[in-house]
Amino acid sequence: MTEQDSKVISTFIDRIGTDLVETGLITKSQFDQALKEKESSDEHLGEVLVRLNFITDDLLNEFLADELNIPTINLTNYDIDIAAILLIDEDIARKYRMIPLFEIENVITVAMVDPLDVFAIEHIKGITHKVVEPVLATEDELIKAIDSYWGVKSNISEFMDGLDRDDGPDEFGPGDQDEYDSQGELDERPIIKMVNSLINDAVHAGSSDIHIEPEDNRLRIRYRVDGVLRDVSSLARRYHSPIVTRIKYMTKMDIGQRRKPQDGKIHMHVGQKKIDLRVSTYPLIHGEKVVMRILDLTSVRVHLDKLGFDGDVLRKYRELATVSNGIILVTGPTGSGKTTTLYSILNEIRGEHLNITTIEDPVEYEMTGINQGEVDEKAGVTFSSSLRAMVRQDPDVILLGEIRDIETAELATRAALTGHLVFSTLHTNNAAAAVARMVDLGIEPFLVASTVRGVLAQRLVRKICEDCKMSYKPEERELRFLGLQDDGDMTFYRGEGCNKCRSTGYKGRIGVYELLVPDEEIKRLIDSKSSDSAIFDAAVRKGMKTMRDDGALKVLKGITTSEEILRVT
Repeated sequence: MTEQDSKVISTFIDRIGTDLVETGLITKSQFDQALKEKESSDEHLGEVLVRLNFITDDLLNEFLADELNIPTINLTNYDIDIAAILLIDEDIARKYRMIPLFEIENVITVAMVDPLDVFAIEHIKGITHKVVEPVLATEDELIKAIDSYWGVKSNISEFMDGLDRDDGPDEFGPGDQDEYDSQGELDERPIIKMVNSLINDAVHAGSSDIHIEPEDNRLRIRYRVDGVLRDVSSLARRYHSPIVTRIKYMTKMDIGQRRKPQDGKIHMHVGQKKIDLRVSTYPLIHGEKVVMRILDLTSVRVHLDKLGFDGDVLRKYRELATVSNGIILVTGPTGSGKTTTLYSILNEIRGEHLNITTIEDPVEYEMTGINQGEVDEKAGVTFSSSLRAMVRQDPDVILLGEIRDIETAELATRAALTGHLVFSTLHTNNAAAAVARMVDLGIEPFLVASTVRGVLAQRLVRKICEDCKMSYKPEERELRFLGLQDDGDMTFYRGEGCNKCRSTGYKGRIGVYELLVPDEEIKRLIDSKSSDSAIFDAAVRKGMKTMRDDGALKVLKGITTSEEILRVT
């Protein structure tokens, strides 16, 4: 930057400061103090004013946009073109606090905290050989965008460069058979490296699912982290077909079939982790969507007392697991942690004196000392057929992955009546609804009342990130929702967002639970076909802690937020 440029910018900054004072946004003394602070720091004037709380980020950006005739942009939900991001490196973006948004012909639009940073603009011009058009963004939103979009950027860059150079259509065909095995051995060609990179990044991010979704003019890639989906990249539409084809080949699906849903699986290692990927495709109007469920076979070594159980609920649940017969149900939607809870209780009770046998769909985690079987409907191995065979294997404890139909429900009830302890799952909203569901399936109410020993309902909520945790005074509506009353000194917590939690404010998950153990009164209600609401009310009167009660306790302890409890209950 020339000496003349410096003088022009200095004069402009003085004029901006004067205008801020004249409009009443800051005082003259605040402006003078900010100028003095700026001399001893590398910050620009706006940063100093915001840091000193003389003006908010949003208000300053509105003012600068008017003065400079530059538009502002909200990056929170902005769909940034990944091709534009690939034009620069992450260290450049962080150094100048800027991020490319999109390019049209020879012009690249760049979101910046400081559009007067001539050094940054000239540097980007030199790197991209394009005209730079700046737009204003707040620093907080910009840093979050950088953290989000550079998660898989380097791998995507390598993939796109390589794929554009590659003209070999046989890359995905039979010639690949020796280039991928259960250890995750992949060759070095771009599309194969790209798919492997997506899987590796998702595993390292703690994702449970990868979503690859074709849209009209782009390919959207999302990860589900801590139960919530978030965008990680947006690719050009033309990359959809090679990515899906490669995944189909890996999972031994029919590559030529695009009009019917398909399922497959992959066994591989990512670092020291043994991973199973359960893959499904589903045809949409713009092409096939792919979802890959990530099962970490090394991550289930979880003890019950680490899952978030309240002490009294944990004690009662452990007592249920010691009974000699009956049915113990765990209920909740898909992804609510039912399998982890069941595996954890089996891990506690297993021993040489017990024959524990399972039938699952699929076996999600391998456990020593337990006989695990898997449903294979193509081979005629169903829950009901397996359960018939299983009871002839002299089991003490049976884990039935899910009660789906009347046949399976009847067999489970019969097994419970003949001296077996049966663990299983149902998909219901709360514990009381599970017994009503058994009746709906066709089991006589008196059999449900006599065999169901307990029902555990659960959900997973995100935990507040400990690295950016902050306290605040709760609003009246939050307290009302949680059934709490302010004692004058009540404090809640939330996460501000940081690099450790990828700017979400959350890191990890924990369970919220309610445990229904039928007593004589509740058994009579079940036998008389009372509604699940009547059963629920009776259980609450007798001291059952609901999931919302458990959630409120975790909010008070600073483990999660009221928003999370509202989301799941």
